[in-house]
Amino acid sequence: MSAVLDQPQVVQFYRPDYHVKTPEMRSPEYVQMSTAAAITLGLVPGNMHRTACTNCLNLLVTYPEGCRANCTYCGLARHREETRDYADRNFIRVEWPTARFDDVIDRVKKGNDKGQFQRMCISMITHPNSDSDTFILLDKWMKELAHIPVSILSNPTTMEKKDLIRLKQMGADIFTVALDAVTPDIFERTRGKTVDSPHRFEKYWQAIEWAADVFGPEKFGAHLICGMGETEKEILEVCQKIKDLGGHNHMFAFFPEQGSMMEDWPACDRGQWRRVQLARFIIDYAGGHFSKMLFDENGQVIDFGMAEDELAELVNSGKPFQTSGCPGKDDEEVSACNRPYGDSSPTDIFSFPFALARKDVENVKRQMAGEDVGAGLL
Repeated sequence: MSAVLDQPQVVQFYRPDYHVKTPEMRSPEYVQMSTAAAITLGLVPGNMHRTACTNCLNLLVTYPEGCRANCTYCGLARHREETRDYADRNFIRVEWPTARFDDVIDRVKKGNDKGQFQRMCISMITHPNSDSDTFILLDKWMKELAHIPVSILSNPTTMEKKDLIRLKQMGADIFTVALDAVTPDIFERTRGKTVDSPHRFEKYWQAIEWAADVFGPEKFGAHLICGMGETEKEILEVCQKIKDLGGHNHMFAFFPEQGSMMEDWPACDRGQWRRVQLARFIIDYAGGHFSKMLFDENGQVIDFGMAEDELAELVNSGKPFQTSGCPGKDDEEVSACNRPYGDSSPTDIFSFPFALARKDVENVKRQMAGEDVGAGLL
């Protein structure tokens, strides 16, 4: 049987024996993966609503001790140690099953003849072994599956510029930084000293500049979360700075992670999210610029700096409202990393993991106009 579940937000079959928990499950021998990746590999049976899962194999280094950071919005945060074993914690709204990395490679070799996976991503966490194990995982992948490009979702807190150079030399294609909080103040209160976490805004921004220098234009990006207290003007100004450095902006809508310190915060306002999605796309792909946009006294976008007919055409394409992330092989404007339902449910989709139908676009337009309407199940 199948059902639309709330945690994780997928249409899936689930058997507990696919998610074995043991102290021996640690990287580099083992990796965790997103539910979508596990379904695509055949490790978890099921399917995703309106999409053939994912074109990006999202992997996460894993250790029984868990992540040593304490980000207030993250399901992997250290403060959850007293309430939930690390291997059993949700992350960006979904479960992350664990498997041997060798088995993952074998399954990709056997099942990727149709080109399902256009990219693989190694996501780091804050742990003493995370850096060294990422090198080991990358090395093994390049020896076995070098034709599938690799992204690195980094942990700047434990890295130096020489680490980026080494990753690039080993074959990593794209380097990304999960800045998440777009102002120093928000960063500090959500993942800095204030909450007993080791991350520093300055180090993360330094890593973005290192990435621009080492990986070059179009080969690095930053994750930004919309809806953690910043204004639209503030997040879009950061988008423009990253674009000016040569990078891309990978946007996430804030959605309260169950069990996190921010689980009682409201999800990102729909209208705010749609405006930021559209403006980010204009900055990254449509030749627009932050300086041409107008904002009201509350920092809300009131003019996107484009001719009305061009703006309407862009909105009707639906592309600005699809998940933004590292690109695939067919269209750089459409992400291979579609992260199905990572920031919303199928009944009210924030980041569309598939091309929008006409009805989807109409619902998005209504949301941008301030109407309280969901954009989800058809």
